[in-house]
Amino acid sequence: MISRRAFLGAPVAALAHAQSTPLNVVLILADDLGWADLACYGADLHQTPNLDRLASQSVRFTHAFSASPVCTPTRASIMTGKHPARLGMTIWSEGAATPQRNRMLLPAASNPDLPLAEVTIAERFKERGYFTASIGKWHLGGATRYPETQGFDINTGGTLWGAPPTYFAPYRGTLDAHGEIRYVPGIAGGGAGEYLTTRLTSEAIRVMESAGDRPFFLYLAHHAVHTPIEAPAEIVERYRARIRAGMRHQNAGYAAMVESLDDSVGRVLSELERRRLAGRTVVVFASDNGGYVNPFRGQVVTNNAPLRSGKGSLYEGGIRVPLMIRWPGLSQAGAVCDEPVCSTDLFPTLLGDEASTDGLSLRGLLKDPGGRLNRDELYFHYPHYYPTTTPVSAIRTRDWKLLHYYELDRDELFQVSADESEVRDRILAERARAAVMRGQLEAWLNGVAAKRPRPNPEWKAAVG
Repeated sequence: MISRRAFLGAPVAALAHAQSTPLNVVLILADDLGWADLACYGADLHQTPNLDRLASQSVRFTHAFSASPVCTPTRASIMTGKHPARLGMTIWSEGAATPQRNRMLLPAASNPDLPLAEVTIAERFKERGYFTASIGKWHLGGATRYPETQGFDINTGGTLWGAPPTYFAPYRGTLDAHGEIRYVPGIAGGGAGEYLTTRLTSEAIRVMESAGDRPFFLYLAHHAVHTPIEAPAEIVERYRARIRAGMRHQNAGYAAMVESLDDSVGRVLSELERRRLAGRTVVVFASDNGGYVNPFRGQVVTNNAPLRSGKGSLYEGGIRVPLMIRWPGLSQAGAVCDEPVCSTDLFPTLLGDEASTDGLSLRGLLKDPGGRLNRDELYFHYPHYYPTTTPVSAIRTRDWKLLHYYELDRDELFQVSADESEVRDRILAERARAAVMRGQLEAWLNGVAAKRPRPNPEWKAAVG
């Protein structure tokens, strides 16, 4: 279990004000956006003036981690404040329903649905009188587990699927060679050329209008920048003209999708200002996992350098994500926080209650970004295959990370404070340290009843 400290709340005056005038909460979650994909995090091609402006008004976290290197488990961690391994949700929903059976190991069993017995962040806000809305990607189960069953008054576009067939209206079609027809419900009537990121933002603005005098919790979960890589042609061409040799980012279509995401954030911030709500609305921006570094239609999607690898991996590129929080009366504008934090921390941060969660409140860091949490380790568990990894678990401290690969029972050790690119494996030079960290990892896995991969008898027969 993660060690804890006493809850650090807002100053007394701010708390008194919050009790009389509850703060609205807007949580904007990008899909597959890498740690280095925003200008304020060092992107060299992508232009993100609105997110850069939000960063200048927020505490920007440089060592924020998703609880999982893929989408569904991280989203479950945000909804509940619990680690995916504890929830038994360690791969995306479709992957849980149809696990791979052609590799050395059989992946661990995983629940494709967020259980109704779990208390979600929306349910907690609803108990406090909030108007709650989920706009965009859900991916936490089928119709019996849709947002309407998990505490949200409104669900626009949320389904069991993890990606839209297209980003252009009417948002329906086949996604791959299997011929499955997909669609995005609840946003009919879009004209020719209407773009999904733009439309979801319009729906989010309508939600703020329909809340009336009630405080609202708005969960705007964009599909961008997940594949398919599609964006308006004129924006794509503008970025294509900007690409130069030596740039880390070389995908014009992806850059255009990042810009559409940035435009969305700008529109939401402007609406809050127009309605004079900015001074009493918490705004959180994050991503669900690291950037996708594999090819799509023949072109590599993004580059997480200086971090290693990307989505699916437990190297830094797969789990380190952008995170910024603007909290009126509490956060320090333009501050940078280097303390390791996790997506499980958002639930207790926004609700002010660490009970029954694996996370810690970040309110103390918003007030004092140079502070430290009473937590020395973060844990990760991805007992599945992905193009970037084989089944793996990891423990990360402020300075070191140990990865345990289940195939061949192999460990790697990196001093991440001095080697954030994870290129120098120190396992042979630091055997004692590795043994201690491996013991801590095993204890945590047992403590959360993590499901493990197991030998595949069919694979053994196939290879003789």
